[in-house]
Amino acid sequence: MEASLKENAVSFLQMVASGEVREAYRKYMAPDLVHHNAFFPGDAVSLMLAMEENAAKNPHKIVDVKQAIEEGEKVVVHSHVKQNEADLGAAVIHIFRFQDGLIVELWDVGQPIPENSPNKNGAF
Repeated sequence: MEASLKENAVSFLQMVASGEVREAYRKYMAPDLVHHNAFFPGDAVSLMLAMEENAAKNPHKIVDVKQAIEEGEKVVVHSHVKQNEADLGAAVIHIFRFQDGLIVELWDVGQPIPENSPNKNGAF
């Protein structure tokens, strides 16, 4: 049975977090990927290199997926991303646009988790 786009998006994020960046790209990314991370040029290679650098610096990165929503060719994944076990991390939302089963466009936004939040509900 073929995996859903939602399952593919989650698998991509987990592979990248575990350092399997090139394998994740090979399996899930279209070569002409467009991404919208404001800190890097918008091409696939620059984002891949940044992900590899982050994986090398943070070999114990954790991506704890809280929810994933699939609608048509778009998938939204809401995660708690931590660089290591001691890190408070960030609430991160990745938005994927798929075409022919591959990721062709990617957005991501994040909010650091504060040490002392007044919100009793928490970030998740």
